[in-house]
Amino acid sequence: MRRKRRKQREHAILSASGAHRWPYCTPSARLEEKYPDTQSPSASEGTFAHALAEMRLRMDLGQLTETQFKKQLAQMQENEFWSNALVEYVDEYVDYVIEQYNEALTIDRGAALLLEQHLDFSRYVPEGFGRGDTVILYDGHVEIVDLKYGRNVPVRAENNPQLRLYALGAIEELSCLYDVATVTMTIVQPRNGGISTETISAAELAEWGNRIRVLAEKAWRGEGELVPGDYCRFCRAAPRCRAMQEVAMSVDTEKDVKELSDAEVAAVLEKADSIISWLHKVQDFALMQARDNGQKWPGYKLVEGRSVRKYNNEKEIAKLLFQQGYKREQVYRPDALIGVSDMQRLLGKKQFADLLGDYLIKPPGKPTLVPESDKRPEWNSPEFDFDDLG
Repeated sequence: MRRKRRKQREHAILSASGAHRWPYCTPSARLEEKYPDTQSPSASEGTFAHALAEMRLRMDLGQLTETQFKKQLAQMQENEFWSNALVEYVDEYVDYVIEQYNEALTIDRGAALLLEQHLDFSRYVPEGFGRGDTVILYDGHVEIVDLKYGRNVPVRAENNPQLRLYALGAIEELSCLYDVATVTMTIVQPRNGGISTETISAAELAEWGNRIRVLAEKAWRGEGELVPGDYCRFCRAAPRCRAMQEVAMSVDTEKDVKELSDAEVAAVLEKADSIISWLHKVQDFALMQARDNGQKWPGYKLVEGRSVRKYNNEKEIAKLLFQQGYKREQVYRPDALIGVSDMQRLLGKKQFADLLGDYLIKPPGKPTLVPESDKRPEWNSPEFDFDDLG
């Protein structure tokens, strides 16, 4: 009997995207609940790429009128992430999906293509659900196609737990309409690795689901040992994780010897990347908490960081410089004005001040976390100025 669907959270605790981590470090999902799910600029760019891909596909499938498409396209072209390169990368995904769908239609005229399909895999993972970018169904077969826009970490379809959970969800959601015998899971990652695919039987997938169910129930209860690994880079709890700290900072050395041996230096090098990555996570977390939540860290304070002078009207500046006889190749590099410091060297301090003094701004520096011994005054966010009046 199918499990009755409960009112679902906005984000699943045991998410499919986190399934590369919580089956191995089962307490991590519950630990992450304490920390905000902030989106990085690269993640925001990926979200935009997905939205563009969906719009392009809906247009190709006749689900948008030309007027609707043009209106949405014009809005997207105003987005900070819009670029010709992004459009070309998204087109690789769109072309693949349309090609697979057309091929499915040659096999089964009743083939269906679903976009941003809700997928419930709670039979295997407590309250587990997600959205599949593309689901194609035809003649006893399901294909899950997932767009990965990231470029730094290659993602493969083979043994990919996120896609396997999506596939289980697709079978659960659509089993009343389709008898599924085989499943294909495809990742299109145009900026790193291209296309990768895995095809397995529905029975084999169900066996995998039964194995993952045991780990998912353990993770749901927050039980088990913390097990650091490469997957920690995406864990929101990593800056506070004691196991991560112990692994990152521990290097076996001879305590009574003043210098590290070659083997010990090599051992440090082996852990250098994970140490640096973890330290950056701690620094970013401490700064964010102090800046956004007023957190006071013992021995540290927030101060205004270095401020950089900027131009406030590049067109007017260029006009003034051309009137003074300067050539375009002197003041542009290649399509934007040369930096403020380079411009001052070109003009000399006096002419620079006389000509451009009114066209320079010095915005406040970004807050930064420093030791209390730093002579700069402590920075206070306007958000916390009236805390004492509460």
